[in-house]
Amino acid sequence: MIKRRSQALVAWFLVLDLLLTGVAWIVAFVLRFETDLIPLTKTPLQESQCLSNLPLVLLLAAGAYHLTGQYAIHRLRRLREEVVCVVKGTALLSLLVVTATFLRHDPYESRATLILFSSLTVVALLTGRRLSWAAIRTLRSHGYNQTFSLIVGAGRVARKTERALRHASWMGIKNVGFVDETASRLCDDLDVLGGFAELPALISKYQIGHVFIALPLNRYDDARRVFDILSKLVVEVRLVADLPALTGLSLSTTNLNGLPLLGLRESPHFGLNVVVKRCMDIVLSALALIVLSPLLGFIALLVKLTSPGPILYRQERCSLNGSSFKMLKFRSMRVDAEKETGAVWARKDDDRRTRLGTFLRESSLDELPQLINVLRGDMSLVGPRPERPMFIQQFSKTVPNYMARHCVKAGITGWAQVHGWRGNTSLRKRLQYDLYYITHWTPWLDLRIMWMTVIHGLVHRNAY
Repeated sequence: MIKRRSQALVAWFLVLDLLLTGVAWIVAFVLRFETDLIPLTKTPLQESQCLSNLPLVLLLAAGAYHLTGQYAIHRLRRLREEVVCVVKGTALLSLLVVTATFLRHDPYESRATLILFSSLTVVALLTGRRLSWAAIRTLRSHGYNQTFSLIVGAGRVARKTERALRHASWMGIKNVGFVDETASRLCDDLDVLGGFAELPALISKYQIGHVFIALPLNRYDDARRVFDILSKLVVEVRLVADLPALTGLSLSTTNLNGLPLLGLRESPHFGLNVVVKRCMDIVLSALALIVLSPLLGFIALLVKLTSPGPILYRQERCSLNGSSFKMLKFRSMRVDAEKETGAVWARKDDDRRTRLGTFLRESSLDELPQLINVLRGDMSLVGPRPERPMFIQQFSKTVPNYMARHCVKAGITGWAQVHGWRGNTSLRKRLQYDLYYITHWTPWLDLRIMWMTVIHGLVHRNAY
């Protein structure tokens, strides 16, 4: 049987969780009945009643926490997994306490106390675990509580895996070397310890706890062969997915009637996330239009006075799911700017620009009318910059995963723009930053990008 968790850590977290749960139980009683935090409407309960119920609460807590996976401790566990387990465990504990109180006809019954207890327990457990993991990771990064690993493969994926393990030293996984049978002279800088057949001896010699299979897709047969060898050994085995040409966003796993599925392109923008982002767009764009209305009117007047033609320029762009819309900008070029050249990217010292247009483009003030597009729902305040359909057709053929950026609405500003990737810069770099934004989106990231745009994102040397 593969050892999946440290018994010492499990014991520590169990003791810590029960201690913090007990403290939360007592503090909830004190806040409810011995302070004026919540007005009393009935006879207050006694301390003896609180303390007499504490053993049962701790017993129920141990069971609830175990059932919700709080003690499935391993080195690769992520924060969000722990948060979900703690919340589920506390919810189950609260339900068990209510049920036990009802079945025992216990006079210790207070909805306000239970709400306080549940809230305090979640906060206490998460704080305790974060502090514990911080201490453990510090010790691991200094060489304590180490475990050793082997990487099967000696190519690009294997090198990236080794770098990732070295960078995440807090996990306490130290790579001993590489195992491969097709290592070439290009692998002379790697510590290749042997071939696949030598895996059992190497695992025994170096006390290996983790093996990472980091082989390219075209060596699937080798991966199966390696797994067959490792299936006879007590060691944790993980497959490093080599999917750079397939995945556009983050990988996800699910189960379809017992069949494991790997998601290669799924947007995190769904459900409540969409509602939150849209509400932010409506409120902030409406507020910006009101505050900036004098500036908008002044720029519109200048455009009208300095060159013949309309004030606003409407250009077809693509947003969510590739749907097209008319993006608004203050006109910064002559009316006949694309009559001879057709659709082309703006270039430095572009003679098609008006004198005012040069300033508007370099300061990004020509983009302000897009607040109307945001209010209408065509765009978002933050997201990948919208592109013209003819350019999208071109880029989708030459830049892998380019269409993944259309999983969300286009934005006035974005993660790529505030990092300098705008105008005539690397498409691949822009796509890299856009996909990072899509995968890691939060309301706070949007606010951060808007703040960065105001501080140093408006004027840029590549905006022309």
